[in-house]
Amino acid sequence: MSAQYKYEREFRIKKSQMPTEALQLLERFVEDAKRLKFYKETDSTKSSFEAKFKKDKLWYSVEFDATGSLEDIEITIAPLDIPSDVLANISTYFKNSFDKPRVKKIQQQYLATAEEELKTTFRNAFQNLLIPSLNYEIIVSGKEDKHYLEYKVLFDAKGAFIHRRKRLPPNYDHVLY
Repeated sequence: MSAQYKYEREFRIKKSQMPTEALQLLERFVEDAKRLKFYKETDSTKSSFEAKFKKDKLWYSVEFDATGSLEDIEITIAPLDIPSDVLANISTYFKNSFDKPRVKKIQQQYLATAEEELKTTFRNAFQNLLIPSLNYEIIVSGKEDKHYLEYKVLFDAKGAFIHRRKRLPPNYDHVLY
């Protein structure tokens, strides 16, 4: 739980501000993407880049580190897309951690690993496979100490808690047209 107090902020950027290596990976592996947008995400320890798009009726988020290396691919899903035993574990965590938790967004996360080829990571994500190495990243608004705060909470494929971090509201002074 040492990562609990890292504040995170995300804001929109232009395509030209994305690392070149990240853009080349997207070109190589992503076809038929609609509504492609680029973001920079910062927290107290690092910054990363994200490309968000819609493909085959699903919303994807592909995250890169500052150099443009792939970190993970996330797909926005609904609670019914999570196996019931896993969802029960996640629900129990929220009930024990917050008063009145409200789930705002659920994402299936496919981590890029050194052992796994990039092609395999993209294929697993685009086929929406339930594999043992996937994580669930859930954005939840919860009441703690009489205040509502937003958190990004990470669980493994079995619904076991990994970590959580507070989220700051979007930075609207960086709106791009």
